[in-house]
Amino acid sequence: MTLNILFPVLNEHKRLERGITACSEYMKEHIRIPYTLTIVDNGSDDDTPEIAASLEDRIPEVRFIRIEERGVGIAFLTGILQNEADIVGYMDVDLSTDLSYLVRMLKAFRDDPDLQYVNGTRFHPRSDTKGRRWYRKITSAGLVFLLKSLFRMKATDALCGFTFLRKDAANELVRECSDDKGWFYTVEFLLRAERKGMKILDLPVNWTEDYDTTVRIFKTIRNYIKQMAGLRKLFREEGIL
Repeated sequence: MTLNILFPVLNEHKRLERGITACSEYMKEHIRIPYTLTIVDNGSDDDTPEIAASLEDRIPEVRFIRIEERGVGIAFLTGILQNEADIVGYMDVDLSTDLSYLVRMLKAFRDDPDLQYVNGTRFHPRSDTKGRRWYRKITSAGLVFLLKSLFRMKATDALCGFTFLRKDAANELVRECSDDKGWFYTVEFLLRAERKGMKILDLPVNWTEDYDTTVRIFKTIRNYIKQMAGLRKLFREEGIL
């Protein structure tokens, strides 16, 4: 088994080196399979690309991909299209999800050959979330409620920033997903996996808020609502809603 962790980044000069270095150190101590840490820069206009290139030079397991289009969706898509590892997925470079869950994720895939998708969740009863401000809890819970109401989503979270799949499953979903370039691409990824009947593990995680976030909450919510309406229409046309 081999692993490729994608880190989509946009203007992350404050957190990139710290996050990749911490992840690399953890991997060297705890992971016994070949792995790659792939930084996918999607249109940064600060010194993020220079930091990423420096990390690639210094750490043998780090790979740097630069694309000019902005959006987590296009970064995730690009990473999957260029992936050669057996297991591929993405984490936020702020490492909000505790790194120990990488070991649990790999064990889940190793123990269950039929498992195709591991979805990290902050809202499972066994999840432990720290440092979240009240308004972020409300908006995140509201988005999950809408996804369950409008799409009958089975998962307890769709936006944790900890998603891993077997290579074949990831490639199959890429072929079927829309061309959305933003965060909603990863939501559509999960919803389509559920509709295809893929075996998905909803993995409770320990998750810590990073207040130095580049996410704009209300702009993101407006975008999600718009994208949900568009995806419902698309699913109806495809006969899967």
